[in-house]
Amino acid sequence: MPFRPRTALRGAALAAAAGLLCPTPAAAAPAGPGWSAAPAPAAGTASGPQDRPYFYLEGAPGTVMTDRLSLGNPTGRAVTVRLRGTGPWLALAAREVKVPPRTRASVPFTVTVPRDAAPGEHPGTLVATSGGRDGRRAAVPVHLRVTGPRLSALTVENVTVSGQGSAAVIRYTLVNRGNTVLSPRLALRADGVFGPVLRRPAHSLPARLRPGRRVDLTESWPDPPALDAVGVRLTVTAQGGAYGSATASYTPVGWGAVAGAALVLVLVLVAGAGGLVAVRRRRRAPVKGGPVTGGPGGRAGGERPPGTEKAEGTGQLAGSASGARA
Repeated sequence: MPFRPRTALRGAALAAAAGLLCPTPAAAAPAGPGWSAAPAPAAGTASGPQDRPYFYLEGAPGTVMTDRLSLGNPTGRAVTVRLRGTGPWLALAAREVKVPPRTRASVPFTVTVPRDAAPGEHPGTLVATSGGRDGRRAAVPVHLRVTGPRLSALTVENVTVSGQGSAAVIRYTLVNRGNTVLSPRLALRADGVFGPVLRRPAHSLPARLRPGRRVDLTESWPDPPALDAVGVRLTVTAQGGAYGSATASYTPVGWGAVAGAALVLVLVLVAGAGGLVAVRRRRRAPVKGGPVTGGPGGRAGGERPPGTEKAEGTGQLAGSASGARA
């Protein structure tokens, strides 16, 4: 088709007129994901990517600290948000907030640290929820640190050993008695009557203990001894010089039953030996009124010993002589 300059100019003019009569529409803002909850930005600044991802508060015992939770609503309708705090010493200025469309609400809260609070970490959380079509839940961490001397301490408690045969289980409880977060390590040893039966070097445990927390843990013991009296010792260490140790005993077969059986066996042996001695004595003892089965010089029963007849004869002669004199 041949190019027609007049037609091209006429089309360009129509396009320019349309642009003047109908202005270009503004770019559509990306649809927001719904309302949000986050730490409020610093005073006089707008929210942005540099905002805090969580609250961090630090103070000495007896301190009262304040901060603000920001609730943003980019949608076209109002949203009602309910608030609550988990963790120690948190108090919100409002439990329920209605956020108008395309606005942001700021909710103050306070943290009152008791005078007898233990130094260390005391985590908490601010939780915001809404119902209806915009049902959402947001949790903002609150990292609170109480200043003061740091103490690392832990204990090992409730140590027991159960099971026998192919496997045994060692159960115990760890308690954080200090004011710092601990990552404990456990060393295990067991010694029997005839020497060591288990050696397990220190290894990290799958537990991170916060101050005041306790956790129940177990250690497997494959192939324990079938007959022994074993003493088991658990030693736990952690950063900051924390140390704890505890012991327990393990007897797969009751030593009372073993001792009882041994005693019965000893009594049977003693009784048998006593009976044998009695039988031998009976065989050696002379029978009353019967022959004496002695050596070559043995005499029949009732036979008088030599010299007895002579003594009796002398007595008889003495008696007859005295009678004659009378």
